[in-house]
Amino acid sequence: MSKLNQKKIDAFSQKILDDYDAHNPGTIFKDKIKISNVDALTLQSTVSKLREKRGEKIIGYKIGCVLKETQKKMGFTQPAWGTLWQSELHYSGVTLSKKNYSNLAMEAEFGVILNRDLNPKNISFKYILDSIDSIYPLIELHNLVFHSDAPHGAELLANNAIHAGVILGPKNNLPKNQITDLKLIYDNDIIDTWSGKEWPHDMLSEVIWLVKEQAKINNILKKDDLILTGAYGFPVPINNKKLIKVTSSAFGDVKAIFN
Repeated sequence: MSKLNQKKIDAFSQKILDDYDAHNPGTIFKDKIKISNVDALTLQSTVSKLREKRGEKIIGYKIGCVLKETQKKMGFTQPAWGTLWQSELHYSGVTLSKKNYSNLAMEAEFGVILNRDLNPKNISFKYILDSIDSIYPLIELHNLVFHSDAPHGAELLANNAIHAGVILGPKNNLPKNQITDLKLIYDNDIIDTWSGKEWPHDMLSEVIWLVKEQAKINNILKKDDLILTGAYGFPVPINNKKLIKVTSSAFGDVKAIFN
């Protein structure tokens, strides 16, 4: 597996962005190209620079593949990360069009907003906890498309961890220890449910990892950044379903309609 040269990085990155804009992600992988996870992250970062250059704004980061079984499925030995964009941030009650996505799939999870810039030199679980302003239940949107041969880790990373947007639920000020359930519901049918999730330990378990990964590329997580802390399952396609809900007994509910 050869390292990508700059010419290929530039060409692949522009194609990835063009495909994303056309709601047809990842077509470069139809040719079964083989790239390393390191090169895939380089592609993701290069696409991010292209998006910033055309005026888009980064609002935070997502942590993905927090479960060991998901990491194994993707060929990873650690989680994955992706970038969140202002243009893809929505709020509970929004109506969106399925035609703007490809094999649209959802995850139920939590997000936190930071109250200060994070100094990687000070990193600890307590430091992270003290840096949280608020927590939110949310729905994460994905373009659940893979063209490469399994495992699909490099394709996932190159395509911004297949992130396609986030629908934010109600703000909760920093709570004390809480136990909550979390449910993903399509048209009033419970698709998946998780119980006994404990704030802050279950939600913040991989944030230190994210801070360290960003520090490797000289990036600092900043005040007001939104951090998606990781889902407890794999994205589930919505197919012909329209009303999508995520509910949390401790932190509230979020919903969206997809036509």
